[in-house]
Amino acid sequence: GVAVAGAFSLVRFRSVPGTAKEITTLFLAMGAGLITGMGYLAYALLFSVIMCVLLLLYNRIAFGKTRESLYKTMNITIPEDLDYSGVFDEILEKYTKKYELVRVKTTAMGSLFRLTYEIVLKETGKEKEMIDALRVQNGNLEISLSRQDSTVNEL
Repeated sequence: GVAVAGAFSLVRFRSVPGTAKEITTLFLAMGAGLITGMGYLAYALLFSVIMCVLLLLYNRIAFGKTRESLYKTMNITIPEDLDYSGVFDEILEKYTKKYELVRVKTTAMGSLFRLTYEIVLKETGKEKEMIDALRVQNGNLEISLSRQDSTVNEL
């Protein structure tokens, strides 16, 4: 019963399955349920203990994790008379490992541009220093820095 519930929880309502840790836990429950259903209680207990130890070990050493806090999306508003091609390159090279201009959009009835960059910071804690340097270049207009959304929210 636990195995079937685990399988159905993955496909219910065509929802997003979740993180790798959640899926691993579902398969742990499915495996333990199948082994228990076959009558091998000792093997089910041994399987569960080994899998839980492995999950704790992988969680402890941060196996497979990226440094998500370094991946950011930055929106910079600039006046329309400022040529945005390459204007922030020097500052971004100083504070980021990698940056890419992914979108240019007009705002305020065409009098401003909103530039969207996907960046990878060299180190955390320097965000304010980078934003202050950018504010000098963009005339103290709006700058926002947020976590980069790398997951798909819908199927």
